Amino acid sequence: MTAIKTPYQPNGEIDLKAFDRHCEHQLANGVEALIIGGTTGEGHLFSWEEHIMLIAHTKYTFGDAVVVVGNTGSNSTNEVVHATKQGFAVGMDCSLQINPYYGKTSDSGIVKHIKAGMDFGPAIIYNVPGRTAQDIEPPMMEKLARHPNFVGVKECAGLERISQYTDAGMAVWSGNDDDMHEARHRCGARGSISVASNIVPGIYRDLLFGERNDELNDSLNPLFTWLFKEPNPIGVNTLLMQLDMAQPIFRLPYTHLDRAMREEGARIVEAIGIENIPNGDKLRVMNDPEFVHLAEW
Repeated sequence: MTAIKTPYQPNGEIDLKAFDRHCEHQLANGVEALIIGGTTGEGHLFSWEEHIMLIAHTKYTFGDAVVVVGNTGSNSTNEVVHATKQGFAVGMDCSLQINPYYGKTSDSGIVKHIKAGMDFGPAIIYNVPGRTAQDIEPPMMEKLARHPNFVGVKECAGLERISQYTDAGMAVWSGNDDDMHEARHRCGARGSISVASNIVPGIYRDLLFGERNDELNDSLNPLFTWLFKEPNPIGVNTLLMQLDMAQPIFRLPYTHLDRAMREEGARIVEAIGIENIPNGDKLRVMNDPEFVHLAEW
């Protein structure tokens, strides 16, 4: 699954033509599902109208070819309920649910919050303590896994946790690009929910569903490191702009990487092979004045 990037137009609105072109490249390279409006897709910068629109657009345009997972999780349980109902009403196949971030709560509150979103249809639970500042620990996940709409877990707490869940019979997707290969081939993960597959979807398909290939996986380590030197999605945004897959428009607070970083990213892509990259023949470093940062949209 790719946590798909959201491109923008100069007026700040979502660029559906660029989005569709990016999705088409993903599907042509074996991606099985798209996470709409996740962290990488900047759903936290969307209005809920944009969020539901993009879920509906993706399902209408690509729904026969890909599983559409809508990130309808929120800090507010009320928002979770309304957004998840709307997401399923416009056709999404599954929701992505997260524990309350910033406004943290008790273990019981986390379980009740997530279950409120699970009641409306299939759900993947997303555990990313580095962003939420609160771990969904195994006793809570075990309670959530008893819900009839539980699909599985996007887990960012490491390989030991992934192994614990797969041993218990849960479907798990690695949420960390740098451990996805090990998670799949040693820990029994179903696959990956990935940032880097925005850039190398075909290689990801080979790594996850071909034979174990440590050499190929290790060749991507420079890309993994580069993508996350600044908080996600700054790296993937900048690189897709360098590849002319998105206009150089940022919604603040995200900004572009500096020139030295862009030059490094170009070298990494060239070493991987531009034939493996969307629009690889269009790769360029770009100049700072080309990037636009919007404070309102």
